[in-house]
Amino acid sequence: MQKKLIALAVASLASGAAFAQTNVTLYGIADAGYVYSQGDAVINGTNKFSGVQSGLLSGSRLGFRGEEALGNGLKAIFTLEYSLNIDNNSGIGNTQGGGLNARQQFVGLSSGFGTIALGRQYSPGYQATANNDPAAGAVFEPQSFMTAQAGNTITPNSAARWDNALTYTSPNWGGFTGKAIYSFGENSSCTVATPTVANPLATTTVTSLNDNCVSTTDNGRWALGANFATGAFNIDALYQVRQNVMPVGVVSNTNLWGSDINEWYIGGSFDLKVVKLMASYQDQNDKNFLNNDNSTWSLGAVVPLGNANIHLAYAQTDFDQGLVDGKSQSAMAAVTYNFSKRTTFYAGYVWAKNDNDSAGLGPVAGVGAPGESNNTFLAGLRHQF
Repeated sequence: MQKKLIALAVASLASGAAFAQTNVTLYGIADAGYVYSQGDAVINGTNKFSGVQSGLLSGSRLGFRGEEALGNGLKAIFTLEYSLNIDNNSGIGNTQGGGLNARQQFVGLSSGFGTIALGRQYSPGYQATANNDPAAGAVFEPQSFMTAQAGNTITPNSAARWDNALTYTSPNWGGFTGKAIYSFGENSSCTVATPTVANPLATTTVTSLNDNCVSTTDNGRWALGANFATGAFNIDALYQVRQNVMPVGVVSNTNLWGSDINEWYIGGSFDLKVVKLMASYQDQNDKNFLNNDNSTWSLGAVVPLGNANIHLAYAQTDFDQGLVDGKSQSAMAAVTYNFSKRTTFYAGYVWAKNDNDSAGLGPVAGVGAPGESNNTFLAGLRHQF
């Protein structure tokens, strides 16, 4: 009898633990591929990369998401999602290699009136650009890598993830969804670097004991985004602002920094079944002394062929930064093949060309150069769980 009672108690504990975890989901992506990229250097020779890279089609990650019903339609929600570089010894568990690098981590409340969340979250620019990107924001897609390397936050890349953020996401009202986000700057250091008069880029570190160098508003960010999707049609529009931009270590009373960077975007797609077409345009206005103004437009198409898809894209970034005042352009042709709902093979080719007075853009950082072109070939495998 005693053994039966013990067994019953153990079974009860096990079932209770399983029940407590029923609303928690473990998920992730393992993605890696081979990349070969080559382009002419500015003076002589070539820039070249050959190797295995993690997260080409989708960033490799491990995540946990969950919810708890609180009654009357109210739910508590959370997401903890961390990036992995599966091509080397970095990611979760290895802090020397950049372990526990958060993609998202937030907690919030959700109801019929929408969702409010706090933590590190995506700005509206992330989902909008991914919605209208023929490779869904893959790092080798032209609009994706060009906006990231141009210094935009409207991009399907890391710059679209904002720390210290408070968000509101509306319910879906007849196909319309809205999102608002505010990211607190939370700068509070009194150890600053003051630009010298002779060279604004050179700095001398000083320590101040007054309150003039303390700010909790510098580098704050806010954005408003809207999406309308019905049937085959999708459109996204948004506006994002980086307030009082102060790079780390720059004193807050310098006239070189402290102004806003404003960005806006509009993009859409239409699914004709035999082909899905998409296009976007975005602009950045930087009011600081570096004047990182630029605009990017893109066109794309996805052609379904059974378990396979052909992905085509073209994008152009126009810089307006004084010395950097030219264009960069890129085209991509790629194919994906779904072995199953979870496992996808992909391969692609990316061409990029930079004007003499433009930035040296390319899908592999360090290969692109001003005034030169580069070519990239890649192939890999993605598994989702």
